[in-house]
Amino acid sequence: MQALPVPIETLQRRFVAHTPQMADIGLEITSASVGRAAMRLPDRPDWIGDPARGLLHPGPLIVLADSCCGLAVGTALTERQPIATLDLRMDYLRRAGPGQDLHCETHCYRMTPSVAFVRGTVWQSEAEQPVAHVQAAFMLATPARRPAGPAAPAAAEAASWAAPTGDAPVLDGMAIPYADYLGIRQAEPGSAPVYRLPFQPKLIGNPQLPALHGGVVAGFAESAATLHLIGAIGGAKFPKCIDFSIDYLRSGRPEDTYAACEIVRLGARVALVQVRCWQGKGPEHPITVARGNFLLTEANP
Repeated sequence: MQALPVPIETLQRRFVAHTPQMADIGLEITSASVGRAAMRLPDRPDWIGDPARGLLHPGPLIVLADSCCGLAVGTALTERQPIATLDLRMDYLRRAGPGQDLHCETHCYRMTPSVAFVRGTVWQSEAEQPVAHVQAAFMLATPARRPAGPAAPAAAEAASWAAPTGDAPVLDGMAIPYADYLGIRQAEPGSAPVYRLPFQPKLIGNPQLPALHGGVVAGFAESAATLHLIGAIGGAKFPKCIDFSIDYLRSGRPEDTYAACEIVRLGARVALVQVRCWQGKGPEHPITVARGNFLLTEANP
């Protein structure tokens, strides 16, 4: 079966302009064919994640990759239907720096009645020199609206967890532009740090539900893992993400999101961190779980 061809201008209007997060960051569709898509993310100072070295935060790469993967699935469909990211993995091959746009090209290489599989690359100046690889799976024909459920059980679940009241910058004395763009804060409920992503309308990725953009949630989770490692090693070394995998368990509602991390392994050169993100129902009801391997490099190489 062949999907119907749709002009890029129409795709830009339907897929990007009506999606707050994509529109806010200026995503542009550069090509689209059956099962294939390419998008561009314009360079912005907000995308910096390592001001000392002048390197981009992985978050914008994930938002670009997740969006482009979703577009590739959309171009492969024979009729319009809602989709949702099941899982996504990023492998970071090279450092991405400011001053250049980011590009992504994806291919929906396998489609079943229920699941679509996508892979692609992210690059800056040359497609033959990718900065990252992405692989993702999407669920097809997900509900267009949240089902109405019993109010009493939901209220009881929400009442079992109280959001932390503390609020502080994620790193004292250091501004991280992408963390500031997302508005990430650190909450202090006890000995283990909890990070908070305050809700902003610009973070919406599915205006029909509505739900947070999956790439935004992944960028938040990866930020939390990096910040947690920086705090654990006391600034002796700086973590650089090698790969990051995230599983989406529930859609992120238009409300504050929280993340807590666990360092599974902390070696001399590599660390493994697990991240759990949740919302109002508490950490026992995660919306995502993620894991990342980090290379521990000298703070001032």
